[in-house]
Amino acid sequence: MVRRHLWTAAGLFFVGLGTVGAFLPLLPTVPFLLLAVFCFARGNPAWEQRLLDHPKWGPPLREWRTRRAIPRRAKKAALATMALSVGVTAFTAGWPWVLIPAAVMALSGTWIWTRAE
Repeated sequence: MVRRHLWTAAGLFFVGLGTVGAFLPLLPTVPFLLLAVFCFARGNPAWEQRLLDHPKWGPPLREWRTRRAIPRRAKKAALATMALSVGVTAFTAGWPWVLIPAAVMALSGTWIWTRAE
């Protein structure tokens, strides 16, 4: 019983972050909603279904769940944001430190780009 409440609370937390991300351009929405769906599947299946049935956010959530697909537009936005982040890191942190985020983002970007559309 307590576990269900914890999963539901975590789902609500991620819905809150996703809601903030809908209004802030650099904070993603769908990844947080994916985490919310994951949590609600374990804590409150009715809320999970509500998210999956949402007219705007439901389709990308269902596509990820069924095909592990990311739309091309989202891929481009993610890669552009990562490139911008590496650029800012290079400018602010300097040469040797930019290599770590550049490597992580190169691996992450490759993973994102190779997902189905």
